[in-house]
Amino acid sequence: MVVYSIKDIEKLSGVKSHTLRVWEKRYGIIKPSRTPTNIRYYLDADVQKILNIALLKKKGFRISVISKMSSEELRSKVAELTEVDTQFEDQVDGLILSMLELDESKFSRIINHNVNQRGFEEAMDVVIYPLLDKLSMMWIAGSVKSVHETFVSNIIRRMMIVSIDQLTPKVERTERVLTYLPEGESHELTLLYLHYVLKKNGFKVLNLGGKVPLIDLLEGQYIFKSDYIFTIFNDSFSDAPLQPYIDQLDRNIDDTKIIISGYQTIKQKLSLPSSVTVLQSLKEIKSYLDEM
Repeated sequence: MVVYSIKDIEKLSGVKSHTLRVWEKRYGIIKPSRTPTNIRYYLDADVQKILNIALLKKKGFRISVISKMSSEELRSKVAELTEVDTQFEDQVDGLILSMLELDESKFSRIINHNVNQRGFEEAMDVVIYPLLDKLSMMWIAGSVKSVHETFVSNIIRRMMIVSIDQLTPKVERTERVLTYLPEGESHELTLLYLHYVLKKNGFKVLNLGGKVPLIDLLEGQYIFKSDYIFTIFNDSFSDAPLQPYIDQLDRNIDDTKIIISGYQTIKQKLSLPSSVTVLQSLKEIKSYLDEM
């Protein structure tokens, strides 16, 4: 069972803590549990309800009206709005709700609608990319279950692989880029998004995929001779120092720019060799790629 603090709820929903307390005290629409020391905490059902309320508020519904809706009326109205509305804020909220409910049909419909209407890259930028950012934040905060992450990953992964395979670059560049995830790392979506953007921009890409031992990376680099290497450290090295691994990369890989990202690159104090650059978000990574 995942337990959420009021600060977690604020991050997930965008609703300020003060507003959540007002909804609770004035309207009784939210009823959080409390610890023996009287500290509020929220469960999955509370999160879903708050996200529903937040979405209706964005669409102009008064909280006094929302407070009189039954749970079924609330879900029904939100389902109706997320089916027909293309505003990205509402679509991201709809995807989060579908994720929490493990509703693959609804999640896929929202994703496919946006890809069909906007094209893959714009859908990534204004819907899927904000979703992944929010999901990453939820994961770091410990406020999402692994089954939810697996659910999202599998659906988006299938879509990304198809889009990568169908992509025909407009230009061909000589620079080579090797992407991979180290052992213990499970976040593949960012890697696939990088693969798409790199291929679209004409780079020659070798994606080694996930759980790559260092020896395999070095062998791949010896053969492929990439100009850039991209990798991510979120789950990996959470219980071990990352610095020795970075130092090994620097010692064994010559004349190659190493780009790293992920929570562990922020959490741990790293002494970076000149060959290594840290980018702290998908947005920073995409900006860096645009400048390459």
